[in-house]
Amino acid sequence: MPVLRSIESRLESLFEGVFGRAFRTNVQPVELARKLVKEMDDHRTVSVSKVYAPNEYTVYLSPGDRKQFEGYEGELRQELAEYLIDHARRENYDTRTPPRVLLETDDDLDIGIFGIATRMTQSAGEPPESAAPNATMIYRPQQQPTEAASPVVLGVPETREVAVLTWAGGKRDVTKDAVVLGRSKDADVQVVDPNVSRRHAEVRRDGDTWWVVDLDSTNGIESRGKKVKRLKLENGTSFTLGSTEITFSREERS
Repeated sequence: MPVLRSIESRLESLFEGVFGRAFRTNVQPVELARKLVKEMDDHRTVSVSKVYAPNEYTVYLSPGDRKQFEGYEGELRQELAEYLIDHARRENYDTRTPPRVLLETDDDLDIGIFGIATRMTQSAGEPPESAAPNATMIYRPQQQPTEAASPVVLGVPETREVAVLTWAGGKRDVTKDAVVLGRSKDADVQVVDPNVSRRHAEVRRDGDTWWVVDLDSTNGIESRGKKVKRLKLENGTSFTLGSTEITFSREERS
């Protein structure tokens, strides 16, 4: 049995029996392993003679998903790290130090949805703040599409929901799944503010959920008086870039 397949089998066994029956809608270890490998591949860096890959992976879980791993979280982290080590060896990636996996709880996440942030550290004992993590990628469970009757068939006017960003002197419809906000004229949404970085943040959609994610800007994103790396956007959510307050909303358009 190939090494990676063997590790997948061990990860699957962690979730069998009582855990598998009780938490079928929760995040599963095998899905975490596969997405961690995807993040390793997506954030590899090619140099003249080597291909570097991140060696630290922080997995953000909802409180419910984190709770299900009580009692064997240490074993799970080790299994996930071994999965990454074997993948790096197979692809001939240089990770400087053996990859490690951290688990964190994020109250903004719903059951079954998780995020992964990666970074490259110099050594195993390096302080967490010494290297900035990459933007957190959010993963949500795949849903089977369902067929619904169209508004035309039902005899009602057809409408569509549009995401809108509003700030003092400006308003912009979000017409793509991901838009960059910044001071640069090349940004999708230009925010004329000297305290805003050229590429400051990104507003992105993941399924039915919208997020604003900091792009390693100078002044970061502020919400309710606190600095955040990413923020879940509900209808009416406000956040600040530099000295500019921006409000996210959803509007029905016919």
